[in-house]
Amino acid sequence: MNFEHLIQINDPLNPFVDSMTREQLWEGLVLRAEQPQLFVIGLDSCTILSREGDTLERELHYGQATVRDRVTLEDRQSVRYDILPTADYVGGSLTMTIEQPDDLQLFLRFEYTTTLPVSDDQDAVTTQEIVKSAYRENDIDTVRLIRQYVQAKQEPGSLH
Repeated sequence: MNFEHLIQINDPLNPFVDSMTREQLWEGLVLRAEQPQLFVIGLDSCTILSREGDTLERELHYGQATVRDRVTLEDRQSVRYDILPTADYVGGSLTMTIEQPDDLQLFLRFEYTTTLPVSDDQDAVTTQEIVKSAYRENDIDTVRLIRQYVQAKQEPGSLH
């Protein structure tokens, strides 16, 4: 199953949404890669097994379950998570790409590729929609947490 959606980060027409710079958004995405337990519900811990250039090999611990993945950072552009399939887990990838069509607008595109089979069977369609909804909610939460991180970083010693 493949799924993608876009979240608007900066909306020049909405004064109630705090704007972020591309750099601030990038810092938040790196934080999510390096400290995912701050972003992922149910994740007990993350061990970074290796770091070579812009690639991290991680081990994620959910209770008794362990998932290994690879994170590839493309500086100030995108973060790609690759989860290898196991007997217990569906493999796949998530790519978060920063899109900036002009100086005022900023978006974050989420692209999922999973090994979850696509089917026209009604139960399968229902399952796919539940998974897509969960992904979307998790991504909205990720952006909310990045906003909180950016705001907290600006407050200490701030002149505002």
